Amino acid sequence: MLDLLKDVRVVELTTIVLGPMAGQMLGDFGADVVKVEAPNGDLARYVDPRSQAGVSSMFANNNRNKKSITLDLKTAEGREILLKLIDGADVFLHNMRLQAVERLGLGPAELMARNPRLIYCSAIGFGSDGPYAARPAYDDVIQAASGIASLPTYTGNDPSYVPGVIADKIAALYAASAISAALVGRGRSGRGCEIEVPMFEVMTSFVMAEHMAAASFDEAAPAGYQRLLNRHRRPFPTSDGWIAVLPYTERHWRRTFEELGRGDVLAQPWFADATKRSQHVGEMYEILGQEMPKRATDTWIETFERLDVPHSRVSGLDDLLGDPHLQAVGFFAPTDDLENRVRSVPQPVRFRAQPSVPDRRAPELGEDGPALLAELGFGPEAIRGLEARGVLGRMAGSDKEEA
Repeated sequence: MLDLLKDVRVVELTTIVLGPMAGQMLGDFGADVVKVEAPNGDLARYVDPRSQAGVSSMFANNNRNKKSITLDLKTAEGREILLKLIDGADVFLHNMRLQAVERLGLGPAELMARNPRLIYCSAIGFGSDGPYAARPAYDDVIQAASGIASLPTYTGNDPSYVPGVIADKIAALYAASAISAALVGRGRSGRGCEIEVPMFEVMTSFVMAEHMAAASFDEAAPAGYQRLLNRHRRPFPTSDGWIAVLPYTERHWRRTFEELGRGDVLAQPWFADATKRSQHVGEMYEILGQEMPKRATDTWIETFERLDVPHSRVSGLDDLLGDPHLQAVGFFAPTDDLENRVRSVPQPVRFRAQPSVPDRRAPELGEDGPALLAELGFGPEAIRGLEARGVLGRMAGSDKEEA
């Protein structure tokens, strides 16, 4: 954990991946992140696999460097405690549907009237000004709506999802960066602001940045960056595995075709012209696909290293756990003391010579509730009364028998 956002308090009312990942990034950079959970906790806590202590891998890898308090927001007392937390916060982050937020009385107008310095961030499915605003949104839905699921059809395949929660995670990056920028802006103006991070628009921007292509200049032209949509652009089979190779510049292509003994390609009148060469990229990829099975993967890797042509073996998920580069940089080393945990997914960005302290493990359900209430001025008796009335829900450890 770094100290770049030291003294910034974030109150996070989020679940699953989008909001939690954004909050974790702020926590990694030093913010004091308070995760407010319903009495039963974030649903991600219960996704298999789970440790012997009942903490899921998904929860642990998206909720480090946070505190947890459980509040029943259906009660007036629970809502009032949340409002007190937000009154003293710098950032409020949620990924609830806007209708639910308004029903709870947690809309931006109300909260920013109470705390004018508040940065209010809604991480939602669809922008609030459009006709899709009320729709529920999950990662698969956004992959379909934003065009990502359709991309395989351009190479002759059926639509398919990226097998990862890519929409949630990319939207989380946008949310964390927007909040960070807003904090800088508030340092100049002294005023907070409202931020809306809609997954659909985020992912459409992400997909179309390169795929606008000719449609950027001609309304009648189709979208699509043709090099990426060519059916011959793919990992290539070798004699014993798979490899990715990307000759990109003229020098890369020239060295590659010289190695392959394909002087006939180098002699083509279009080869030396970058624009014309790009029009023939499918042909060049097809030649690579024909040649790669003639040698083993390691042999090709040695060859492309010698030629200084971009390449990589195709890694599986388990391969990453043993990757020599990732091992050398200590990538998967445990970053907390969670029971039975031998690896974690770390913050990958490095700040050289920046002071840091060990990460805090993902919190048990509600474990910081009493301390946070004490900060707000609640005495021990009042805290016990809130527990007894169920306002604080289940505290740390109370769900372990059910797990």
